Amino acid sequence: METAPSSTYTNKERRWYEICLGGRLHERWAERFGGLTMISAQDGTTTLTGPVIDQAALHGLLRQVRDLGLPLLLVRRLECRESGSADASVSEDARQTPSC
Repeated sequence: METAPSSTYTNKERRWYEICLGGRLHERWAERFGGLTMISAQDGTTTLTGPVIDQAALHGLLRQVRDLGLPLLLVRRLECRESGSADASVSEDARQTPSC
């Protein structure tokens, strides 16, 4: 019988995510999103970026987005990079993501 993969990540395996929302969030909402970096763009969108401990935490973040009534535009897992090595095909935003 095959064992299912663990649903929790170790600290070494934490994942970085980018969550794009339709609408602008005031900075006071940052605490509700677990310390993710929040950037409001001129096009009226807000991007949350940062590490998420596990899938349960990701679903919790998405539940908060739903509860605020903001359109969810994008959820993307960012690839972690080794210190000093940046993949040329990775977007500028992903290159700014700290090493895991």
